[in-house]
Amino acid sequence: MTKVMEGVRVLEVAQFTFVPAAGAVLADWGADVIKVEHPVRGDTQRGFLNMGGVQLDPQRHTLFEHPNRGKRSVGIDVSTPEGQEVLYELAKTADVFLTNYLPQVRQKNKFDVEHIRAVNPNIIYARGSALGDKGPEREVGGFDGTCFWSRSGVAYSMTPEELPGPLSQGIPAFGDSIGGMFIAGGISAALFHRERTGEATVMDVSLLSAATWASGALIAQVAETGILTRNPYPGNGGAARNPFMGNYQTSDGGTINLCTLSPTGHIRSLFEHIGVPEAADDPRFAEPRALFENAGAASDILMKAFAEHPFDYWRQHLKSFSGQWAPIQSFHDILTDEQALANDMIVEVEAADGSDRPLKLVRGPVEFDGAATVTTRSPIASEHTELVLMELGIEWDKIEEYKAKGAIA
Repeated sequence: MTKVMEGVRVLEVAQFTFVPAAGAVLADWGADVIKVEHPVRGDTQRGFLNMGGVQLDPQRHTLFEHPNRGKRSVGIDVSTPEGQEVLYELAKTADVFLTNYLPQVRQKNKFDVEHIRAVNPNIIYARGSALGDKGPEREVGGFDGTCFWSRSGVAYSMTPEELPGPLSQGIPAFGDSIGGMFIAGGISAALFHRERTGEATVMDVSLLSAATWASGALIAQVAETGILTRNPYPGNGGAARNPFMGNYQTSDGGTINLCTLSPTGHIRSLFEHIGVPEAADDPRFAEPRALFENAGAASDILMKAFAEHPFDYWRQHLKSFSGQWAPIQSFHDILTDEQALANDMIVEVEAADGSDRPLKLVRGPVEFDGAATVTTRSPIASEHTELVLMELGIEWDKIEEYKAKGAIA
């Protein structure tokens, strides 16, 4: 595995998923990520053990593992002068300072830009926020459910107008994970810029900006046309103009998604695969313009054909279809998806409970040189405090003194 961030040290003072996810990506890429946690409570997310009615084992805490694998944990009470002293010693050795604390908290506890730059002028200061570091709401916090999903327009756009209310965000840390990758990319660019120019930058990513970028194509369309579109109500069959786009139900209740945006060159292939080769010679469907004009009739043929066989049949049978399609799968399915596994999308790490049953985690979306990601479990709270401080050259007596004052754990 090519560790493109080897030799880079990231000092992370952050909680929950959004910003820690960036640290996890950088750790996957080889950076030494030191996670600062409260010496008693740790990261607040460690206590989130009931997710959507699913009870999590604190020793196998998947919501915590996802954004914290590969890191080292140091317990520091940054509200104390002694804790701040330790934090500054760590900052002196770091390339990146990564945080998602609100501006008023950063100022109160003296780890805002000016405090960290005072001890390390060359450090890249990376901030993640709910709504951005400018404007009247810069001091307002939030989660991906509020900023990425709700406020951004994503929930509204994803909800069919026939429903009585907006869809809830059904995937924990959905916007957090996407936004964390954006932060990691921004940090990479900032490191490259510093390498070339010697200039250290301050960078910002918000959950709201992550959502607007992810939705950028549609937002630009709305700005241009003034027409606001929403997700259509789910149904069986093809799109009104293109029957080669749509969801088709199988005999056992599964769904095959056709997404052949341009049917040119694929008409005969699809009709042959569904067992109706004669339809490819029907002048109503033989070329794209006619197919679009007779979309309803073609959709009826496709619906009838897909309903004759089960989901697994179509998942295998359509592999040689020349156009674009996909089986609509669950997350259970993706864990055994042969293409996902062939591309190392699921990694295994040893769990903190000491059992021989590994934790399965998802690797970051970037792979270098085709090599699988190698990482480790997330740290136990304050697991590496003594080791990291000794690496800094702090004497054992001083470490004991910090402990006695409650500044570290």
